[in-house]
Amino acid sequence: MIGGLHDVQVPAGVQAQAITGLWWWLLPICTLVFVAVMVALVLALRRAPRAAQDASPDVSSLWQQEPRIVRAVCAATAVSIVLLLLLLGASVLTDRAIAQLPLADALHIELTGYQWWWEARYDDADPSRIFTTANELHVPVGRPVIVSLAGADVIHSFWVPSLHGKKDLIPGRAANVSFRADRPGVYRGQCAEYCGYQHAHMVLYVVADAPEVYARWAAQQREPAPAPVTALQVRGRDLFVARSCAMCHAIGGTTAQARNAPDLTHVASRMTIGAGTLENTASMRAAWILDPQQFKPGANMPAQNFAPEELAALNAYLGSLK
Repeated sequence: MIGGLHDVQVPAGVQAQAITGLWWWLLPICTLVFVAVMVALVLALRRAPRAAQDASPDVSSLWQQEPRIVRAVCAATAVSIVLLLLLLGASVLTDRAIAQLPLADALHIELTGYQWWWEARYDDADPSRIFTTANELHVPVGRPVIVSLAGADVIHSFWVPSLHGKKDLIPGRAANVSFRADRPGVYRGQCAEYCGYQHAHMVLYVVADAPEVYARWAAQQREPAPAPVTALQVRGRDLFVARSCAMCHAIGGTTAQARNAPDLTHVASRMTIGAGTLENTASMRAAWILDPQQFKPGANMPAQNFAPEELAALNAYLGSLK
């Protein structure tokens, strides 16, 4: 299965670097506080008076002044206030650092979360250059990216640990997140808000390419689906547009233009299918087409009843969509 870097402690962008810095402040401070509280608890338990089983507890000391204990409580309260203010200041500085990313010449992507997949629409001032893909973002290294987030059904959450923190996609509410990938790589993202039965199978890969590689990829995505070149692929295309596939999916350059499921115009160029559920290989595509529910129970795609020769033709056609 495709992996991809998803370690919050290995940042690949300026926002992730700021969040990592905050983490290294939080970890030692919170660890020290936890250890101190546990030590105080153990000492209190060890020093507690042991009363006989049938004896009434001695509460007379509760009304006595104990200056040493009062001083200890006051000192602990003061230290707690200082530590909380320190962490608050570090958090505010981190938020400011995240928000200060220069956005000149930013790439704009509209990302919509569905149960359980992602739709990405690459905006452009020229409408003819707009294109749509699914479950995989490609971005140019060193160029800022603005992602407009929308939830189509329930609350989802965008999280690519190596690039940015979490941001919720709330139906009916607009939200944006901006980031910049500073080195090439494949970065694994995940919906970070429980959104239903297949929440764990809602993966989003961000592929950071060199600018010239990204330009070639984007130019390819703007093209309609390649025409079938073999009789088997022609048969597969005809099956796709004639059967229930075209009721949910779109393939550019064909009569299939539905928008209820991932756009498949260039599906063969993606690393996975089912939003990271399976690798995008011929055998996995065939198994997914026949019965998606065995891999992703609850997904909206039903099992398909294709004869073996029909499945081979359909799979050959989908495999040519690069």
